[in-house]
Amino acid sequence: MPWRKEQTADLQRVLRDVDSEIPLVLVSGNHDVGNVPTPETVAEFQQTWGDDYFSFWVGGVLFLVLNSQFLYNCSGCPALKQAQDAWLDQQLRLAEQHRCRHAVVFQHIPLFLQSIDEDDNYFNLTRAIRRELADKFARAGVKAVFSGHYHRNAGGTYQNLEMVVSSAIGCQLGEDPHGLRVVVVTAEKIIHRYYGIDELSEKGIGDDLMDLMKKK
Repeated sequence: MPWRKEQTADLQRVLRDVDSEIPLVLVSGNHDVGNVPTPETVAEFQQTWGDDYFSFWVGGVLFLVLNSQFLYNCSGCPALKQAQDAWLDQQLRLAEQHRCRHAVVFQHIPLFLQSIDEDDNYFNLTRAIRRELADKFARAGVKAVFSGHYHRNAGGTYQNLEMVVSSAIGCQLGEDPHGLRVVVVTAEKIIHRYYGIDELSEKGIGDDLMDLMKKK
């Protein structure tokens, strides 16, 4: 915490250099609101970065952004967790009713790292919560959940839901290079690929993904 103000200012400065044509969507995590969030830490995030959970539409695709710290430990802010739960149920009903082209979820903590039945640990949500949430997502037609937190690449599937866990652009806890995941959404499918920074700098995005992005 001693360097939080400086780190925040540094990140904001760097983000100002991103092309203004590229919208930025920020997802709150444990380093933003804490492993046990409180009304105060959530309010600080909101004042600095904006809403901690929200939805938006792009080209007939519904995107949901969740504050997964509420799902990990809401003991410091049960009312905030209840509010997100009610909002999420309403959003998933909309997804089901509108039969959107795709529905995609962003949340910091993965539902699971490899399997819906894996043991509970620091890097996933507990079994009871993950299955309840995964069932809700599957019923509503959510195609993919994109997460981080693990600082390694991982993932798996549950019914028709894909769980995608991306490593970090900074600290690595495994063997993956510092990098980012490129995701292309078409009318038919969602395609994604993780690129190391060096590979992306030297070779750029693969021709197959570029061709998909050029299609109208």
